[in-house]
Amino acid sequence: MPIRTHRGRAAVYRRLWGWPLRSPKHLLGALVVVAGMATVVGFLLPEPPPTQNVADGGTQTSVTLPPQRSAVVEDPPSPPTISVPDTPPEQVAPDPAGLRVAEKWGDAWVNHPPGTDKQQWLAGLEPYTTEEFFTVMSTVDPANAGNAITGAAMVSGPATKGSMQVKLPTDIGTLVVTLNRTEAGWRVAEYGKV
Repeated sequence: MPIRTHRGRAAVYRRLWGWPLRSPKHLLGALVVVAGMATVVGFLLPEPPPTQNVADGGTQTSVTLPPQRSAVVEDPPSPPTISVPDTPPEQVAPDPAGLRVAEKWGDAWVNHPPGTDKQQWLAGLEPYTTEEFFTVMSTVDPANAGNAITGAAMVSGPATKGSMQVKLPTDIGTLVVTLNRTEAGWRVAEYGKV
């Protein structure tokens, strides 16, 4: 006999939804059935195609790539390797030209009298600094650079044909300056304080 009233339908629905709550066995059985159905649906659905994010002038769009139908799975390219020589670089006597560049860089480092702006200070350092390190130098405040070189430049550690470290004593501490030989000659590539 068909259900013709709303009260009858509600009673049937209450019985169906209330069935899992009648006993722990009913609840466990309902959970097993729901988990089984979810697993079956998961196996039947196709995998989504891969997407690739493309940055376009500040906006980001997602591009869907077509699925690849290939029987051969290719490995991703391996990252480049860096070869390390078995023997250390040949040590040489410090180059006087490199020491002169370090001294000139040190003189420009402490040359920031009152009224000198940062751009003027950087312009004095630029001829003695590598291009890569000069971009880092733009973040240094000249007020933290000290005011005087207090001693002679001394080589710190072994020198090689392409680089050397020089200590420059200043009124605020000792600077350790790393010089690299470039096509333009010796240039400061890094500095630190001791």
